[in-house]
Amino acid sequence: MKPRMFSSIKELDNGPVYIRENGKLHLVSGTGNFSNESQNISKKPLRLFQKGFSVTLGLDDGDRSAGSERKDHFIFVYTKEGNLRYTAKKLFDISLAFIAEHVQHIDSLIGFPEQVAKKLFFAVEERQKFVDPNVATKALYLFNEAYGELMLKSLCLRNGYLLLSEKLQEIKSFQGLSCLDLSSCKLGDDHDFLDHLTSDNLTSLLHLSLQDNCLSDRGLRKLTAPVRVMKRGLNNLKVLNLSCNPHISEEGVGYICCFKKLNSLDITGTAAKMCISLMTLLQSQLGLLAVEVALEEFSHEKCKTEGWAEQVVLQWNNIVSESTNSKQIPETRRIAQRFYGTDKTLKSKLEQFSLELAHKETASQNKMQFWKAPLQTLKTPVQEKEKHTKTKTDKTLNNKKRSLENEVCQNNEVTHRKRLCNVKITSEDWELLNSY
Repeated sequence: MKPRMFSSIKELDNGPVYIRENGKLHLVSGTGNFSNESQNISKKPLRLFQKGFSVTLGLDDGDRSAGSERKDHFIFVYTKEGNLRYTAKKLFDISLAFIAEHVQHIDSLIGFPEQVAKKLFFAVEERQKFVDPNVATKALYLFNEAYGELMLKSLCLRNGYLLLSEKLQEIKSFQGLSCLDLSSCKLGDDHDFLDHLTSDNLTSLLHLSLQDNCLSDRGLRKLTAPVRVMKRGLNNLKVLNLSCNPHISEEGVGYICCFKKLNSLDITGTAAKMCISLMTLLQSQLGLLAVEVALEEFSHEKCKTEGWAEQVVLQWNNIVSESTNSKQIPETRRIAQRFYGTDKTLKSKLEQFSLELAHKETASQNKMQFWKAPLQTLKTPVQEKEKHTKTKTDKTLNNKKRSLENEVCQNNEVTHRKRLCNVKITSEDWELLNSY
């Protein structure tokens, strides 16, 4: 049976037919002569869509619950000719964004490549996950458990007592710190962060600054208890700054003698006095000697926030500062407090003045810094004085010795000349004299 042949294209009732010639779209009618028909068609091309027509591209992830967001996985760019082009995002970027959005559901990142983990961390930071109180702690512990010092190698919280109070749990998650500055954080002897300092999470800590924290001997005994009793905690500590804590006495200094690897110590502005017993204690227990010149280890520039989470800490600080400024007392209430609370305002001013005065007095005090220097580079004031005295004495003795030798030589020459006149000395006699 022969297939049915259509004699004309009109029998194919498929609607209008379009063809493209020289980059232009033309409508072809039902006749079979395409060439003649195309010549009669107007040169103006017909539009498939109207000018106001638009298309939105997106992928449906299957979550049709209320409030679910549709993710756009396309990148739109304009060409030089002004045409809009789009390309699909890489599968790696799409997967990274999805994981960052659900970071709280990850069990562990141990063994995950560091290069990919760094990109994942920045993706989580971009989505403000480290600011969310429901996600931040879990996410930070997740990264710190796997990467430690890469997260934060050094952390500076100077004057950050508000930040330390607001983000205490988040800050406790940093486990790979080697340098920590807690100056002027108002810790006292009973702050929760002191317990964290004695935990195994900060065994890598090498540089610790507790300057101006209202610490006493009781706080130091609590801080050093794990090291003294169980040989755990801050065993690797090398630099310790305890200056501007006026309630620390020589008894408290005795507690820190358990830090056997300590190389530098600053106790300026404490109740401990520079006496023979203190110097003997530090020299016999730790091998530390007093220095008069300020050490670079205790300069403020030595500790800075460094690591992946540097911007996260800065973001926390900005949020705390904004919340503090937003809670400022209105002007009307401030006027009322001035009127009804004159004594309280005066008291606060006096306390602030006394605090500033105490800082000035501490700055004017002599430095009480101790250093364990190598033997070949050790230059303490006592040794310098002894060396100078010894050098001066040696020079005096050498001068006296030389003068005596000159006198002896002169006398010998005179005697020798007199003897030459009376006695003739042979060569054998000269050899015997030279042998003495």
